[in-house]
Amino acid sequence: MADAYVAIEGDRVIEARARAPGTARGELVFTTAYTGYEESLTDPSYEEQVLTFSYPLIGNYGVREERFESDRVHPRAAVAREMTDDVAEWLESEGIPAVDHLDTRDIVTEIRDEGAMKCGIAAGPDVTEQDALDELHECKHMSDHTDIGAQVSVDDVEVHNEGGDGATVALVDCGAKGSITESLVERDAEVHVFPYDTSEDDVAAVDPDLLFISNGPGDPENFEQAGELVETYVGDVPLAGICLGQQVVANALGGETEKMEFGHRGVNQPVRDLRSNQVVMTTQNHGYTVADPGDKLDVTQVNVNDDTPEGLENDDLNIITRQYHPEANPGPHDSLGFFDDVLGMAGE
Repeated sequence: MADAYVAIEGDRVIEARARAPGTARGELVFTTAYTGYEESLTDPSYEEQVLTFSYPLIGNYGVREERFESDRVHPRAAVAREMTDDVAEWLESEGIPAVDHLDTRDIVTEIRDEGAMKCGIAAGPDVTEQDALDELHECKHMSDHTDIGAQVSVDDVEVHNEGGDGATVALVDCGAKGSITESLVERDAEVHVFPYDTSEDDVAAVDPDLLFISNGPGDPENFEQAGELVETYVGDVPLAGICLGQQVVANALGGETEKMEFGHRGVNQPVRDLRSNQVVMTTQNHGYTVADPGDKLDVTQVNVNDDTPEGLENDDLNIITRQYHPEANPGPHDSLGFFDDVLGMAGE
């Protein structure tokens, strides 16, 4: 007898085993990562989503806090073919429903065929199929989470490596992974982490050498204040962005973004640099992309699988953005040089 149910669009209900009890709803997505489940589960970009792991066994090397990318689990629920007790107990302690003993291959195939979809989950000894369906029917489209930035951003300004000998970086936290700040601090930057809706005056007060827009969840069009900062500083201060940050920069400078069918999520996304023709493997987690970069940004890198823009640049305006995660937590270290390039630009 099943004690968990996963309801997806079309009112299809899948039976499963409850590993952490509770009810939840969110956009059903999958990651192809075969390692790094701790980093994925604490990545703020998974806010308001239900994360399905395509790799069959999750938890085979335990749970270590030093691998976390934030101070909490962000997906509304977790789905796996098989989940170890370590991960299940961690998710239960975080109040995150978790289910396993279902065919995740079938779920991944359906998402690839139909696109990311709404989902409802009910797990525990007393739940019913209707509980999962009720959650599904209350689920919102990702673009309708208009204030999602408030759920993942810092509340007040935080300063890291104060007095560092390197560049002064204003990092706008739209849901930043901790490893982005760490990558900048390792290069001796003084990093001021600002809330996603920070004012121009607050940023101006630190006289930054670089304005950096972070990754984050949801629709980039809902991060209007970050876009206004880009418009204010373009041409005066070097600009950088990662993931959602690339999309925010593109929108602010006359480009357009769009929702992808099922997005890029995993540690095995190949990216080709159009200048060197070199291919690197990257870590990615995004459901929106730049559809048109506008006339101020050049596409310098593309995804090998679907040709979507992975890098945007403007040498004259000192702008470098990446759609993938150069800090590579988890994942390959092929693109760590991005931070050297960005800080070198700020030093100039």
